[in-house]
Amino acid sequence: MNIYKINTIDELIKGNSYVGRGIVIGKTPDGKKACSAYFIMGRSNNSRNRIFTVKDNAVFTEPFDASKVEDPSLIIYAAVRELDNKLIVTNGDQTDTIYDGLKNGLGFAEALTSREFEPDAPNFTPRISGMITFGEGDFTYDMSILKSADSEGTACNRYTYSYNSLPGLGHFIHTYVCDGNPIPTFQGEPERMEMDNDIDTFTENIWNALDEDNKISLYVRYTDLETGEETSRLINKNK
Repeated sequence: MNIYKINTIDELIKGNSYVGRGIVIGKTPDGKKACSAYFIMGRSNNSRNRIFTVKDNAVFTEPFDASKVEDPSLIIYAAVRELDNKLIVTNGDQTDTIYDGLKNGLGFAEALTSREFEPDAPNFTPRISGMITFGEGDFTYDMSILKSADSEGTACNRYTYSYNSLPGLGHFIHTYVCDGNPIPTFQGEPERMEMDNDIDTFTENIWNALDEDNKISLYVRYTDLETGEETSRLINKNK
């Protein structure tokens, strides 16, 4: 097995009906841009009743039809926020936990010690998070997963991964391995994933690889490392 293989998004999830929510962070092959992506999927009507919206350069999940919302507690949150030279991407309201922690002098992993997996037994959905730290024409990034230690949710295991950015390489973490009951949580380290210089190609590749029935929304952002200019793409299945 080649542990340094960089996989395409098709190799990682094509044909998998349910990988849940996912975060990708990496660098374009030409070394000029930082890439981040976040997608959501859903099986229930409550989960599928969502869209991404952008406000003040932050990304939020919101109900598509407010009259059909059953339980907003785990599906409505800020998914992407910026603070100084940092970009935070998560699958829940721990975005705000990290943001507030940074403002109070805490680090990425330290801020997350106050949180654990989602209280949605029997799945105990992991909280996945990522953060890009920009500096001097380059960036580093961190990823985290908080997951249940057992099938009863009696304890939380915390895993944090820190990366130097390398051209053409990204890391991909998602909440679930595949569909199931209960749904099996993500296993192992974030997966090595192929990046693309073109944001439209990158966005299209992710969106097309996601299961047609269960995909809901995708947000992709490229940041020019020389100029700081940001380019983004947003796709909502609900329109």
